[in-house]
Amino acid sequence: MFGEIARERFGVDEATLNRALQIARETGEPVGQVLVNLGVMTEKQKVQCLGEQWGIPFIDLEENPPPKEAALLLPVSLCERHTVVPLGKEGEHLRVAMARPLDVFAIDEIRLATGLEVEPYIATEEDIVRAMGRLYTSSAEVAEAISELVQKAEATEVEVEEKREEEISTAQLVDMADEAPVVRMVNMVIVQGVREGASDIHIQPEADRVRVRYRIDGVMMDSVALPKRVQNAIISRVKILADMDIAEKRVPQDGRITLRIDRKAYDFRVSTFPGVYGEKVVMRILDKSSIQVNLAALGLSTADREKLENLISKPYGIILVTGPTGSGKSTTLYALLNRLNSGEKNIITVEDPVEYELPGLTQAQVNERAGLTFATGLRSILRQDPDIIMVGEIRDSETAMIATEAALTGHLVLSTLHTNDAPGAIARLVEMGVEPFLVASAVIGVQAQRLVRVICPRCKVAYKPQPMALKRLGMDPEALSEVELYRGQGCEFCRHTGYKGRTGCFELMVMSDRLRDLILQQAPTHVLRQVAIEEGMTQLREDAMRKVLQGITTVEEALRVIFVE
Repeated sequence: MFGEIARERFGVDEATLNRALQIARETGEPVGQVLVNLGVMTEKQKVQCLGEQWGIPFIDLEENPPPKEAALLLPVSLCERHTVVPLGKEGEHLRVAMARPLDVFAIDEIRLATGLEVEPYIATEEDIVRAMGRLYTSSAEVAEAISELVQKAEATEVEVEEKREEEISTAQLVDMADEAPVVRMVNMVIVQGVREGASDIHIQPEADRVRVRYRIDGVMMDSVALPKRVQNAIISRVKILADMDIAEKRVPQDGRITLRIDRKAYDFRVSTFPGVYGEKVVMRILDKSSIQVNLAALGLSTADREKLENLISKPYGIILVTGPTGSGKSTTLYALLNRLNSGEKNIITVEDPVEYELPGLTQAQVNERAGLTFATGLRSILRQDPDIIMVGEIRDSETAMIATEAALTGHLVLSTLHTNDAPGAIARLVEMGVEPFLVASAVIGVQAQRLVRVICPRCKVAYKPQPMALKRLGMDPEALSEVELYRGQGCEFCRHTGYKGRTGCFELMVMSDRLRDLILQQAPTHVLRQVAIEEGMTQLREDAMRKVLQGITTVEEALRVIFVE
């Protein structure tokens, strides 16, 4: 039954279903979960199929969050116990989203607690926990709680700025960092960042305050300003959590924190940097469960996805993913690895860090202190009989040479580079010291990418962009005079930004005999680009234009992210 629904609703083919059934019989896992593990379906798609199988309606809590007043319908303790969240009341019926809607004991307890008939909806456990966190502790309430804690902290003996920095002992810093208001304040800052979907938390000392900001969907957003007097205590608290030297303030430090928030484990990569007004702290949030490992969900066009799948089916060669920091390169690599992870291949990775753990792979993390770099890791991998190798990043000439040699000796190598476009990756490898004839032989494809914010579905409205903006993106304002384009006007759901979530814009260059000849001739990048376009490569700008016309993103967002000459 589940397999039939998966085939009809999401196009899962018969061969994949049979393979999933075989794995399910061997492991005892449900077929739906096996399909998710294989990257064939997302968790939401699995839950949709289960809902259809059981005759229970599915609800996407990201698109349809419960209203604030729903918090009054059920106590949070009951919600946490059974992983449910109230949606609303209609007459004598209470609508609730449940991760396990067949749990009659949970339904009975809700009925007894409320005196209402329970109308269950099915949703993913992750969405329910996130909705629960927002419903019972909204961002505004968290910010208000932080403000209250600031007032409490001001009443304590945490006035460290009145002393000269060299007079503050390590013991005093530890004592201040362990003060209850300080502990709660740091916890609140971290929890709010996680619940807002931030990728980074910035704690930035300034002349007269400590500024807290979050990077959400690639854009920095202010959260709260803390008084200057709690600066040392706040920074020391984070450094204690990250196992850093709290007495050392003159040099940058790196650390790591693992916390469990809303029933999920999060890793935080912590970095300190000594600034004029004190140490700045940045915490990169690594949510291993949020990485999308389904190729179909990345935002690739059908044509580009088919080309990419054809590339990864080849037995050897290098496939490069390029773009600036924060452009989704790691996510693309994981999606490719997940697609390749059939159990018939020996797949080994060396990463910095391991952001997502894929079953069936051997994954190693760079540890330069112990001597494990990308280059040394790659050399060792070649002695492990690999079929497929993923190198997190080609940073130096040694790694570039070893990766090239690996590709030419019968291995499929996946890696990333920091270049602005796909043809630029060829020049970068040559600059790193790889001979053009080796590059021409080893590289089989390069994909450049960027992430653009998606228009918020709850406040999406038609609008007319400025003609100059359309022209900059290469669009004809007159030809689009009758075409409706969209933007978000801002609402509570999207923090009044008009955007919610991100998707990719891509540029895939597939190597051809003509391109290889040009590389051997050391042709300039612009010539490679022109030939790639003639052979069917869609440019980043063109993919962004397509997403604007499809109502996925805005002209302004495309221009913000895509460099237009």
